[in-house]
Amino acid sequence: MVGAGRVVGPEDVEHDPASGVIYVGCADGWVKRIKVGGSAGYAAVEDWVNIGGRPLGLALGRDGELIVCDAYKGLLNVSKHGTVELLTDEAKGVKFKLTDAVAVATDGTIYFTDASYKYTVGEFIWDILEGRPYGRFLSYDPATKETKVLARDLYFPNGVALSPNQSFVIFCETVMRRCKRYYINGEQKGHIDTFIDGLPGYPDNIRYDGQGHYWIALASGTSVSWDLAFKYPFIRKAAVILERLNRRPAMEKNGGVFQVNSEGKPVAHYYDPQLSLITSGNKIGDYLYCGSLHYPHILRLKLD
Repeated sequence: MVGAGRVVGPEDVEHDPASGVIYVGCADGWVKRIKVGGSAGYAAVEDWVNIGGRPLGLALGRDGELIVCDAYKGLLNVSKHGTVELLTDEAKGVKFKLTDAVAVATDGTIYFTDASYKYTVGEFIWDILEGRPYGRFLSYDPATKETKVLARDLYFPNGVALSPNQSFVIFCETVMRRCKRYYINGEQKGHIDTFIDGLPGYPDNIRYDGQGHYWIALASGTSVSWDLAFKYPFIRKAAVILERLNRRPAMEKNGGVFQVNSEGKPVAHYYDPQLSLITSGNKIGDYLYCGSLHYPHILRLKLD
C-alpha cells in the first residue's frame, strides 16, 4: 500500500516520468503528489492543490500542467504552480454532470468523458441501474476553446487512452463491459468501432504503458447478481429501492485490472474477490499502481 491513510479515494493515478512524481485525485478534493521510495511504505505525500470538488481522471498536458476531470465542476487545468482554471463545463448547451476521464494528445487536444448528464458522481449507481445511455465522449481544443461532442448516447463512458501513434482514442463503456475506439486521424477519422468487448468486469479507467499494453481497471467483476440486474428491469428497480434504503447487498466484487495488447487481445487478469471499485491501474516501472473510489491508499502490485 502507498500513502496509507493519506490518500482517500485516489480515483486515478497519473505519473510524471520526468520528475518521478505520482499525482492522485482524492475524495476530499485534494490533488496530491507522491514520491515513492524503495518500499511502498516510504512514500512522501504532499497536499498539492485542493480544487474544491471531486477530482477523477488526471492527465499531464503538453507543458507540464495537469488536466483534471472534476466530477462536479468540469474540465480543469492546474498549472505547475497550482493555479486552477476551468476549461469547459458544457457542450451543445448541456452541462456536464459527471466529468470522468481524460487523455491529452500530442497536438494538445484534450479527449474526455462526461459519464452522465443526468446523475452526479454520488448518484452514479442510479445511472448504472437505470441502464440508459446518458453519457458522452468529447474533445476540447485549448487553442480555440471549442468543446465538441464526438459520441453521444453512451452507457456510462469512462476511461480514455490514446493509441501510441495517435491515430485513435479508446474510451470505456462501463455498463456494456466494452471499450470503443474513436479514430482521430487517417481514412477512418470520425469512425467508431469496438476495441474489446465481453470484458470480465465493468471497466473504469484505461492506461497505455508505452510497452504495447493497455491496463483496464475493472471496478467489479461480473456476477450472477449483475447479470440478472441488467437482464431484468424489475430487479434493477428493486435494487434502486434497496439502495435508497441503504439495504442493497454488495454486488461490487472481484475488482482488479485487465491487461490487453495493442490489438485488444487479453494478456492477463489481476483481481481479488475482496476488492471492489478499483478505478485505475497504471504500470510504473515494475509495479502496477491501482486507484479506487474508496480505499484510503493506493494499491501497489509487483509484476513478474
